[in-house]
Amino acid sequence: METDCTRDDVPADSAPTAPAAGTRLLHIGPHKTGTTSIQGALFGAKEAMAAHGVDFPATSRHPMSAALAVCGRPGMMGDAEPGERHWETLVEQVAATGRRTSVISSEFFADAPDDETIERIVRELGGERVHVLVTLRPLARIMPSQWQQYVQNGLRMGYEDWLRHMLKKPPYEKPNPSFWRRHRHDRLVERWVRVTGADRVTVVVVDDRDRGGLMRTFEALLGLPENLLHEVPDTANRSLTLAETEMLRNLNVEFRGNELPEEFYSQLIRYGAVLHMKNACAPGPDDVKIRTPQWAAEAAAGIGAEMALRIGATGVRVLGDPGILSAVPEPPTGTDAEPRLPPEVAARALYGAVAAAAGAPLPNGLPGQARTVHRTASKELVRVLGHRALKRLRRR
Repeated sequence: METDCTRDDVPADSAPTAPAAGTRLLHIGPHKTGTTSIQGALFGAKEAMAAHGVDFPATSRHPMSAALAVCGRPGMMGDAEPGERHWETLVEQVAATGRRTSVISSEFFADAPDDETIERIVRELGGERVHVLVTLRPLARIMPSQWQQYVQNGLRMGYEDWLRHMLKKPPYEKPNPSFWRRHRHDRLVERWVRVTGADRVTVVVVDDRDRGGLMRTFEALLGLPENLLHEVPDTANRSLTLAETEMLRNLNVEFRGNELPEEFYSQLIRYGAVLHMKNACAPGPDDVKIRTPQWAAEAAAGIGAEMALRIGATGVRVLGDPGILSAVPEPPTGTDAEPRLPPEVAARALYGAVAAAAGAPLPNGLPGQARTVHRTASKELVRVLGHRALKRLRRR
């Protein structure tokens, strides 16, 4: 994973300035760089931004299906496949903003597989009016968060084993080929620069020590008043603790081992057990977080240094301190603590799965027939779930 660095200094601007009126600011992530926070803030301030000449054309916080469709990516495990119409709808919404400034944000644009796809995205969202924004964090901070996200999509591999595959086993494509496409940040920037030119790409290095820094940067880039954007709490997007992730990873092993259909995973696990657990349970100070071993943190910092140099060589505008990308984090303390899943957290997860099963449409598929678990008698709930399990076994 070596790179051919060509310069020793990386230019960094300290004062972001807004692009010309009518610009379409395209935030492409990548994943785990504050994307959900900024999307929630932009969507929450949609009306206030419009009063200052800036439109948020998407009708949801995150136009994920549109970005997945144009990049040719499948949905999450068990979800419906995104269609071309999702992308066409977003293009129409952006076009409807006319000559006003607008902002579009999805980390899945970072998954664009080739220059042709990037050219299409830029062309259909406004051509020369498009200005690309890339937000970056250190790899050592991204890796644990990205691993537990992959686990939420069915991954069965433990964290240290996953790190060895990503950092020590060429060509570094298993089990998640998307990781380095997203997080080899120098190559990500280079791909978009080839299409737009360096003058239409801005890179923001996120400093986690400054909680409001990313919001203030977006305000400046969009010409908005300071403190207009505010973080919107989103418990459904919180990271899992180590115990929660390990519980889910072991459940993934059972799920795959029994060859259950993927739509069950989406319905019962992701939007049932995991979502309810996240919403109902907040991690406490004693919960063990996912910790990156020192060898992996140092390897990630070395790659970050290479990426910072290569990004600087592209000539794009860099906001923030690129040195953050190569900083080696302090070794974690208290690593001997045993990750334990509190019984109430396990109960919440189990309840979420049962509730999702009970609230699913009945076999006739008629709208309005679904009931939540709160409205289903316990005897009937057992009967329905048992009947479904028997039907599944007979099919097999």
